[in-house]
Amino acid sequence: MTKTDIVIVGAGPIGLACGIEAKKNGLSYVIIEKGALVNSLYNYPLNMTFFSTSERLEIGNVPFMTVNSKPTRTEALEYYRRVTSQWNLNVKLFEAVENVETDGEKYIVKTSKSAYQTSNVVVCTGFYDIPHLMDVPGEDLPKVTHYYKDPNFYAFQKVLVVGSSNSAVDAAMETWRKGAEVTMVIRNKEIGTRVKYWVKPDVENRIKEGSIKAYFNSNIVSIDEKTVSIKTPEGITTIDNDWVIAMTGYQPNLPFLEKIGIKLSDDKVMKPQYNETSMETNLPNIYLAGVVCGGMNTHSLFIENSRVHAEQIVQSILDKR
Repeated sequence: MTKTDIVIVGAGPIGLACGIEAKKNGLSYVIIEKGALVNSLYNYPLNMTFFSTSERLEIGNVPFMTVNSKPTRTEALEYYRRVTSQWNLNVKLFEAVENVETDGEKYIVKTSKSAYQTSNVVVCTGFYDIPHLMDVPGEDLPKVTHYYKDPNFYAFQKVLVVGSSNSAVDAAMETWRKGAEVTMVIRNKEIGTRVKYWVKPDVENRIKEGSIKAYFNSNIVSIDEKTVSIKTPEGITTIDNDWVIAMTGYQPNLPFLEKIGIKLSDDKVMKPQYNETSMETNLPNIYLAGVVCGGMNTHSLFIENSRVHAEQIVQSILDKR
């Protein structure tokens, strides 16, 4: 069994930042990731552009140099790979954390490959793993996906995009530009207010001119092999369809937090209990960092405003020593 001062769960940008801060302060650590390095970013759409500028995504005092002010997914993947290499971080990839158990004053972190004894656990697992389901008949068909990757796959197909967020708008615009016949189903009366300012007018104009069909104040009722039924203000309508891209949002793995004993608020936000100065939870020496701290409110924390969590956590650990 490996013994270490800190086990960091999640090798996203914030997990890497925690590893860097531990290393800077002479603490032994390991970063455990169930997927690839910065796995959530890897699963972003191929052509995605960040809303933040590159300097606001930097960690470890490593400059993030990009062609344009707002980096792309590809540039971000290369940057965080370079950060990991430059700091020679101790990262275990494709190793899932299954449980955290108490062992006297320490913890045993059990994974799919090993076990680690540690004094401190830092959970920074993000929110991209569990999609919000629509709970409609046919959602489990192979034609339905909650993750959008490459628009070329949908060229010359009938594509239905669910949602009005950045991810939904990107999927609609990119597949339309590849020749897809695109329909959007939006439960609200307009495109989302958080959509990137340089994209929002483009999609609104495509809808206005009829290039992209949009059903506002509408929801999917059912999905079949060749059609989709939609509930609109005018009633039920059925359209021909080849693929459904359901950009309905994602949620953090809150059941895992509950499993290891972290308390959640009893409202719909289900915010984990933690000290906002030290980032320590109701469990001694177990900390949270990054987006997971917001519970179901996944729009409150980003890389740029949660990088500081790494410093807060390591300072708390040092203070206790």
